[in-house]
Amino acid sequence: MTKQKYNWAILGCGKIAGKFSSDLKLLGNANLYATASRSLDKSTAFAEKYGFEKAYGSYQEMVVDPKVDCVYVASPHSHHHDHAILCLEHGKAVLVEKAFALTASQAKKMIDAARKNNAFLMEAFWTRFQASFEKVMQVLESGELGKARMMRSEFCFFAPYDPGHRLFNLELGGGSLLDIGIYPVFWAEQVFGIPSEITTTVDLAPTGADRSIAMTFKYPEGEIAQLTSSLAVCSDTQTEIWCEKGFIRVLRIDPSTVKVTISKKDSTAEDIIFHLDKGFGLLLEAKHVMECLDAGLLESPLLPLECTFRQMQLLDRIREIAGIRYPIKTQFS
Repeated sequence: MTKQKYNWAILGCGKIAGKFSSDLKLLGNANLYATASRSLDKSTAFAEKYGFEKAYGSYQEMVVDPKVDCVYVASPHSHHHDHAILCLEHGKAVLVEKAFALTASQAKKMIDAARKNNAFLMEAFWTRFQASFEKVMQVLESGELGKARMMRSEFCFFAPYDPGHRLFNLELGGGSLLDIGIYPVFWAEQVFGIPSEITTTVDLAPTGADRSIAMTFKYPEGEIAQLTSSLAVCSDTQTEIWCEKGFIRVLRIDPSTVKVTISKKDSTAEDIIFHLDKGFGLLLEAKHVMECLDAGLLESPLLPLECTFRQMQLLDRIREIAGIRYPIKTQFS
Protein backbone atom coordinates (compact mmCIF):
# COMPACT_ATOMS: atom_id res chain seq x y z
CA MET A 1 0.00 0.00 0.00
CA THR A 2 1.45 3.35 -0.99
CA LYS A 3 2.08 5.94 1.72
CA GLN A 4 2.30 9.24 -0.11
CA LYS A 5 1.43 11.10 -3.27
CA TYR A 6 4.03 11.48 -6.00
CA ASN A 7 4.33 14.24 -8.59
CA TRP A 8 4.75 12.69 -12.04
CA ALA A 9 6.23 14.35 -15.10
CA ILE A 10 6.01 13.13 -18.68
CA LEU A 11 9.06 13.53 -20.92
CA GLY A 12 7.94 13.20 -24.54
CA CYS A 13 4.31 13.88 -25.37
CA GLY A 14 3.48 11.18 -27.93
CA LYS A 15 0.86 8.44 -28.22
CA ILE A 16 2.19 6.06 -25.56
CA ALA A 17 2.61 8.99 -23.17
CA GLY A 18 -1.08 9.74 -23.63
CA LYS A 19 -2.07 6.20 -22.67
CA PHE A 20 0.24 6.28 -19.66
CA SER A 21 -1.17 9.63 -18.54
CA SER A 22 -4.74 8.31 -18.82
CA ASP A 23 -3.75 5.41 -16.57
CA LEU A 24 -2.00 7.69 -14.08
CA LYS A 25 -5.34 9.39 -13.47
CA LEU A 26 -6.65 6.10 -12.09
CA LEU A 27 -4.08 6.03 -9.28
CA GLY A 28 -5.03 8.08 -6.25
CA ASN A 29 -1.44 8.59 -5.12
CA ALA A 30 -0.20 9.81 -8.53
CA ASN A 31 -0.41 13.54 -9.16
CA LEU A 32 -0.29 14.62 -12.81
CA TYR A 33 2.17 17.44 -12.30
CA ALA A 34 4.19 18.34 -15.41
CA THR A 35 4.80 17.67 -19.09
CA ALA A 36 7.95 18.38 -21.08
CA SER A 37 8.57 18.58 -24.81
CA ARG A 38 10.93 20.40 -27.13
CA SER A 39 7.82 22.31 -28.24
CA LEU A 40 6.06 24.37 -25.56
CA ASP A 41 2.89 24.37 -27.66
CA LYS A 42 2.87 20.56 -27.82
CA SER A 43 3.64 20.28 -24.13
CA THR A 44 0.89 22.73 -23.23
CA ALA A 45 -1.69 20.98 -25.42
CA PHE A 46 -0.78 17.62 -23.88
CA ALA A 47 -0.98 19.04 -20.34
CA GLU A 48 -4.40 20.55 -21.00
CA LYS A 49 -5.72 17.35 -22.58
CA TYR A 50 -4.71 15.08 -19.70
CA GLY A 51 -4.94 17.50 -16.78
CA PHE A 52 -1.32 18.20 -15.81
CA GLU A 53 -0.57 21.27 -13.70
CA LYS A 54 2.46 22.56 -15.62
CA ALA A 55 3.95 22.41 -19.11
CA TYR A 56 7.60 22.88 -19.99
CA GLY A 57 9.06 23.67 -23.41
CA SER A 58 12.37 21.99 -22.63
CA TYR A 59 13.48 18.90 -20.72
CA GLN A 60 16.08 20.88 -18.77
CA GLU A 61 13.41 23.16 -17.32
CA MET A 62 11.42 20.17 -16.14
CA VAL A 63 14.26 18.27 -14.44
CA VAL A 64 15.35 21.28 -12.34
CA ASP A 65 11.82 21.60 -10.90
CA PRO A 66 12.23 20.32 -7.30
CA LYS A 67 8.58 19.30 -7.13
CA VAL A 68 9.01 16.57 -9.78
CA ASP A 69 9.34 13.16 -8.09
CA CYS A 70 8.97 10.67 -10.96
CA VAL A 71 9.58 10.99 -14.69
CA TYR A 72 8.14 8.74 -17.37
CA VAL A 73 10.51 8.84 -20.36
CA ALA A 74 8.44 8.37 -23.51
CA SER A 75 10.72 9.82 -26.17
CA PRO A 76 11.89 7.69 -29.14
CA HIS A 77 14.17 4.71 -28.38
CA SER A 78 17.19 6.63 -29.63
CA HIS A 79 16.76 9.30 -26.94
CA HIS A 80 16.10 7.13 -23.88
CA HIS A 81 19.76 7.05 -22.89
CA ASP A 82 20.27 10.81 -22.84
CA HIS A 83 16.89 11.65 -21.35
CA ALA A 84 17.02 9.05 -18.59
CA ILE A 85 20.50 10.11 -17.52
CA LEU A 86 19.44 13.78 -17.53
CA CYS A 87 16.63 12.94 -15.11
CA LEU A 88 18.74 10.63 -12.94
CA GLU A 89 21.45 13.26 -12.55
CA HIS A 90 18.79 15.53 -11.07
CA GLY A 91 17.69 12.86 -8.60
CA LYS A 92 14.41 11.94 -10.23
CA ALA A 93 12.90 8.46 -10.13
CA VAL A 94 12.77 7.32 -13.75
CA LEU A 95 10.48 4.91 -15.58
CA VAL A 96 11.75 4.38 -19.16
CA GLU A 97 9.42 3.13 -21.86
CA LYS A 98 10.64 0.01 -23.65
CA ALA A 99 12.91 -0.52 -25.37
CA PHE A 100 15.07 0.64 -22.46
CA ALA A 101 17.87 1.78 -24.79
CA LEU A 102 19.35 1.10 -28.21
CA THR A 103 22.24 -1.02 -26.95
CA ALA A 104 23.51 -2.78 -23.85
CA SER A 105 26.31 -0.20 -23.68
CA GLN A 106 23.76 2.59 -23.37
CA ALA A 107 21.78 0.56 -20.83
CA LYS A 108 24.87 0.10 -18.65
CA LYS A 109 25.52 3.85 -18.62
CA MET A 110 21.92 4.47 -17.57
CA ILE A 111 22.16 1.90 -14.78
CA ASP A 112 25.50 3.34 -13.65
CA ALA A 113 23.95 6.83 -13.55
CA ALA A 114 21.07 5.57 -11.42
CA ARG A 115 23.43 3.96 -8.91
CA LYS A 116 25.79 6.94 -8.84
CA ASN A 117 22.91 9.31 -8.07
CA ASN A 118 20.98 6.93 -5.76
CA ALA A 119 17.95 7.29 -8.00
CA PHE A 120 15.27 4.76 -8.90
CA LEU A 121 15.30 3.37 -12.45
CA MET A 122 13.07 0.80 -14.17
CA GLU A 123 12.01 -0.21 -17.67
CA ALA A 124 8.31 0.21 -18.42
CA PHE A 125 7.85 -3.35 -19.63
CA TRP A 126 4.13 -3.79 -19.12
CA THR A 127 4.01 -7.56 -19.78
CA ARG A 128 5.94 -8.27 -16.58
CA PHE A 129 3.21 -6.73 -14.44
CA GLN A 130 0.19 -8.43 -16.04
CA ALA A 131 -1.75 -11.10 -14.13
CA SER A 132 -1.69 -13.32 -17.24
CA PHE A 133 2.13 -13.37 -17.19
CA GLU A 134 2.17 -14.22 -13.50
CA LYS A 135 -0.25 -17.10 -14.08
CA VAL A 136 1.86 -18.60 -16.88
CA MET A 137 5.03 -18.47 -14.81
CA GLN A 138 3.24 -20.04 -11.82
CA VAL A 139 2.05 -22.96 -13.95
CA LEU A 140 5.53 -23.51 -15.40
CA GLU A 141 7.19 -23.32 -12.01
CA SER A 142 4.66 -25.75 -10.49
CA GLY A 143 5.86 -28.53 -12.80
CA GLU A 144 2.32 -29.74 -13.48
CA LEU A 145 3.03 -29.71 -17.23
CA GLY A 146 6.53 -31.12 -16.86
CA LYS A 147 9.56 -29.40 -18.31
CA ALA A 148 9.08 -26.72 -20.96
CA ARG A 149 10.92 -27.80 -24.12
CA MET A 150 9.80 -25.58 -27.00
CA MET A 151 7.97 -22.35 -27.60
CA ARG A 152 6.92 -19.91 -30.27
CA SER A 153 5.95 -16.29 -29.86
CA GLU A 154 4.85 -13.74 -32.43
CA PHE A 155 3.86 -10.09 -32.56
CA CYS A 156 3.08 -8.59 -35.96
CA PHE A 157 1.06 -5.72 -37.37
CA PHE A 158 0.96 -4.02 -40.74
CA ALA A 159 2.48 -0.55 -41.00
CA PRO A 160 2.64 1.16 -44.42
CA TYR A 161 6.23 1.86 -45.33
CA ASP A 162 7.21 5.45 -44.61
CA PRO A 163 10.95 6.12 -44.44
CA GLY A 164 10.36 9.16 -42.25
CA HIS A 165 8.22 7.38 -39.67
CA ARG A 166 9.89 6.34 -36.41
CA LEU A 167 9.10 2.67 -37.16
CA PHE A 168 11.39 2.73 -40.20
CA ASN A 169 13.88 5.41 -39.17
CA LEU A 170 17.10 3.80 -37.91
CA GLU A 171 18.23 7.04 -36.29
CA LEU A 172 15.21 6.69 -33.97
CA GLY A 173 15.79 2.99 -33.33
CA GLY A 174 13.22 1.96 -35.93
CA GLY A 175 12.36 -1.58 -36.92
CA SER A 176 10.12 -4.33 -35.61
CA LEU A 177 12.67 -5.77 -33.17
CA LEU A 178 12.81 -2.92 -30.65
CA ASP A 179 9.18 -1.93 -31.15
CA ILE A 180 7.41 -5.30 -30.87
CA GLY A 181 9.96 -8.10 -31.30
CA ILE A 182 11.17 -7.30 -27.80
CA TYR A 183 8.03 -9.00 -26.42
CA PRO A 184 8.69 -12.46 -27.91
CA VAL A 185 12.34 -12.12 -26.90
CA PHE A 186 11.24 -11.30 -23.35
CA TRP A 187 8.99 -14.37 -23.19
CA ALA A 188 11.81 -16.64 -24.37
CA GLU A 189 14.30 -15.17 -21.91
CA GLN A 190 11.85 -15.51 -19.03
CA VAL A 191 10.97 -19.12 -19.86
CA PHE A 192 14.33 -20.52 -20.99
CA GLY A 193 16.98 -17.94 -20.15
CA ILE A 194 19.84 -16.88 -22.40
CA PRO A 195 20.26 -19.03 -25.55
CA SER A 196 23.52 -20.69 -26.51
CA GLU A 197 22.77 -20.32 -30.23
CA ILE A 198 20.83 -17.72 -32.22
CA THR A 199 19.90 -17.77 -35.90
CA THR A 200 17.88 -15.11 -37.70
CA THR A 201 16.15 -14.43 -40.98
CA VAL A 202 15.46 -10.78 -41.62
CA ASP A 203 13.78 -8.57 -44.20
CA LEU A 204 15.29 -5.10 -44.11
CA ALA A 205 13.35 -2.09 -45.32
CA PRO A 206 15.18 0.31 -47.71
CA THR A 207 16.16 2.40 -44.66
CA GLY A 208 17.93 -0.61 -43.12
CA ALA A 209 15.32 -1.06 -40.40
CA ASP A 210 14.12 -4.61 -39.87
CA ARG A 211 10.67 -4.82 -41.40
CA SER A 212 10.35 -8.48 -40.38
CA ILE A 213 12.57 -10.76 -38.36
CA ALA A 214 12.35 -14.44 -37.46
CA MET A 215 14.60 -15.70 -34.68
CA THR A 216 15.42 -19.18 -33.44
CA PHE A 217 16.98 -19.60 -30.02
CA LYS A 218 18.58 -22.90 -29.01
CA TYR A 219 19.57 -23.78 -25.47
CA PRO A 220 22.21 -26.11 -23.97
CA GLU A 221 19.65 -28.77 -22.98
CA GLY A 222 17.94 -28.76 -26.38
CA GLU A 223 15.12 -26.29 -25.78
CA ILE A 224 14.09 -24.26 -28.84
CA ALA A 225 12.24 -20.95 -29.12
CA GLN A 226 10.90 -19.64 -32.44
CA LEU A 227 10.17 -15.91 -32.35
CA THR A 228 8.74 -13.54 -34.96
CA SER A 229 8.01 -9.84 -35.27
CA SER A 230 6.92 -7.93 -38.35
CA LEU A 231 5.63 -4.58 -39.55
CA ALA A 232 4.66 -6.12 -42.91
CA VAL A 233 1.85 -8.51 -41.93
CA CYS A 234 -0.93 -8.98 -39.41
CA SER A 235 -1.07 -11.91 -37.01
CA ASP A 236 -2.45 -12.90 -33.65
CA THR A 237 -0.30 -11.69 -30.79
CA GLN A 238 0.34 -14.96 -29.06
CA THR A 239 2.83 -17.16 -27.26
CA GLU A 240 2.74 -20.94 -27.04
CA ILE A 241 4.91 -22.87 -24.60
CA TRP A 242 5.12 -26.60 -25.23
CA CYS A 243 5.90 -28.84 -22.27
CA GLU A 244 6.31 -32.57 -21.68
CA LYS A 245 2.76 -33.01 -20.35
CA GLY A 246 0.85 -30.29 -22.15
CA PHE A 247 1.11 -26.73 -23.38
CA ILE A 248 0.18 -23.16 -22.56
CA ARG A 249 -1.19 -20.67 -25.08
CA VAL A 250 -1.31 -16.94 -24.34
CA LEU A 251 -3.53 -15.06 -26.80
CA ARG A 252 -4.13 -11.35 -26.77
CA ILE A 253 -7.75 -11.10 -27.89
CA ASP A 254 -7.91 -7.30 -27.81
CA PRO A 255 -5.99 -4.50 -26.07
CA SER A 256 -7.70 -5.20 -22.75
CA THR A 257 -8.24 -8.98 -22.88
CA VAL A 258 -5.81 -11.90 -22.73
CA LYS A 259 -6.80 -15.57 -22.81
CA VAL A 260 -4.51 -18.15 -21.25
CA THR A 261 -5.20 -21.75 -22.23
CA ILE A 262 -3.68 -24.52 -20.16
CA SER A 263 -3.95 -27.83 -22.03
CA LYS A 264 -2.86 -31.12 -20.47
CA LYS A 265 -1.80 -34.41 -22.01
CA ASP A 266 -5.00 -36.10 -20.79
CA SER A 267 -6.96 -33.77 -23.13
CA THR A 268 -8.30 -31.56 -20.37
CA ALA A 269 -8.02 -27.84 -21.03
CA GLU A 270 -8.72 -24.70 -19.06
CA ASP A 271 -9.29 -21.23 -20.47
CA ILE A 272 -8.62 -18.30 -18.16
CA ILE A 273 -9.66 -14.83 -19.28
CA PHE A 274 -7.76 -11.84 -17.95
CA HIS A 275 -9.59 -8.58 -18.59
CA LEU A 276 -8.54 -5.06 -17.70
CA ASP A 277 -11.47 -3.41 -15.96
CA LYS A 278 -9.94 0.02 -16.47
CA GLY A 279 -7.08 1.67 -18.25
CA PHE A 280 -4.52 0.29 -20.66
CA GLY A 281 -2.63 -1.87 -18.17
CA LEU A 282 0.12 0.75 -17.80
CA LEU A 283 -1.05 1.87 -14.37
CA LEU A 284 0.48 -1.31 -12.92
CA GLU A 285 3.96 -0.07 -13.84
CA ALA A 286 3.39 3.31 -12.22
CA LYS A 287 1.81 1.71 -9.15
CA HIS A 288 4.81 -0.57 -8.76
CA VAL A 289 7.26 2.33 -9.07
CA MET A 290 5.53 4.17 -6.23
CA GLU A 291 5.42 1.03 -4.09
CA CYS A 292 9.18 0.66 -4.59
CA LEU A 293 9.74 4.30 -3.63
CA ASP A 294 7.61 3.88 -0.52
CA ALA A 295 9.81 0.94 0.44
CA GLY A 296 13.00 2.93 -0.18
CA LEU A 297 14.06 0.74 -3.11
CA LEU A 298 16.24 1.99 -5.98
CA GLU A 299 15.19 -0.76 -8.38
CA SER A 300 12.31 -3.15 -8.83
CA PRO A 301 12.40 -6.65 -7.33
CA LEU A 302 10.01 -7.79 -10.09
CA LEU A 303 11.97 -6.30 -12.98
CA PRO A 304 15.50 -5.70 -11.67
CA LEU A 305 18.02 -3.76 -13.70
CA GLU A 306 20.07 -6.93 -14.17
CA CYS A 307 17.13 -8.45 -16.06
CA THR A 308 16.81 -5.37 -18.27
CA PHE A 309 20.55 -5.31 -18.98
CA ARG A 310 20.54 -9.02 -19.81
CA GLN A 311 17.76 -8.49 -22.34
CA MET A 312 19.60 -5.56 -23.92
CA GLN A 313 22.67 -7.80 -24.34
CA LEU A 314 20.47 -10.41 -25.99
CA LEU A 315 19.02 -7.82 -28.37
CA ASP A 316 22.57 -6.74 -29.27
CA ARG A 317 23.41 -10.34 -30.21
CA ILE A 318 20.29 -10.61 -32.37
CA ARG A 319 21.01 -7.36 -34.22
CA GLU A 320 24.62 -8.28 -34.84
CA ILE A 321 23.63 -11.62 -36.34
CA ALA A 322 20.80 -10.09 -38.38
CA GLY A 323 22.89 -7.19 -39.68
CA ILE A 324 20.77 -4.45 -38.12
CA ARG A 325 22.93 -1.36 -37.56
CA TYR A 326 21.90 1.76 -35.68
CA PRO A 327 23.92 4.90 -36.54
CA ILE A 328 25.35 5.40 -33.03
CA LYS A 329 28.92 5.37 -31.72
CA THR A 330 28.20 2.87 -28.93
CA GLN A 331 27.07 0.17 -31.35
CA PHE A 332 27.95 -3.28 -29.94
CA SER A 333 30.41 -1.72 -27.51
